[in-house]
This record gives sequence, structure tokens and C-alpha cells, in this order.
Amino acid sequence: MRDVFQPCTYILANHKNGTIYIGVTSNLTQRMWQHRNGTTGGFAGRYRTYRLVHFELFGTMEIAIGREKQLKRWHRQWKVNLIEADNPDWRDIAFDIGAGPIAPAMDAETSSA
Repeated sequence: MRDVFQPCTYILANHKNGTIYIGVTSNLTQRMWQHRNGTTGGFAGRYRTYRLVHFELFGTMEIAIGREKQLKRWHRQWKVNLIEADNPDWRDIAFDIGAGPIAPAMDAETSSA
């Protein structure tokens, strides 16, 4: 199966109104698998931000990267407002894009946190 190239920005959270992580990728389903299986490390892994709460699709990586930089400069409340405009409950929308569940080991870590 060929990987789908679809530039996008995405926002992860560890729970409603929790820690927010903003990223950019060309394959959101694959990137969610990486986050949910602990292969990314860094900030997202350290703060267990595995819940996909928002994403935006773009035509080019350049535009997606520009939007990622813009979002990272925003005040927290603006980010919360963006998430809640389409996802007021901060529901994990990863299943909506075909991403699987959080890996059992990662889920146990999240539950105990």
C-alpha cells in the first residue's frame, strides 16, 4: 500500500484542557501511529499527548509548516478556542482518520498518570 502524501498540521492533547502539542506531517495516519507507539519521543512522549484533537489539511508542506509556526506562536487560549470550535469535548478524532488505538503499554502509562 502506498503512503498518502497529505500535508497537515495537527494538535495533540493528553486530556481535555491539558497539555497541547502542535506538529506538522505529510502523513497524519502514520504520524499518529508513531506517537501512539512511542517512537517519537520528545515533548509529545514526555507529556503523553496521544489524543488527536484537531488537524488541518494543506496543499503543500511549505504552507503546512507556515501554519504550524503560526499556531505555535499563538496564545494558549487561541489554541483552545481553535480546538473547541470543532471539537468542544476534545474527543480523540484519530479513529476518524483511520488511526488505530493507543498501544497497550502507552495506554497504561496514560491511565496511571
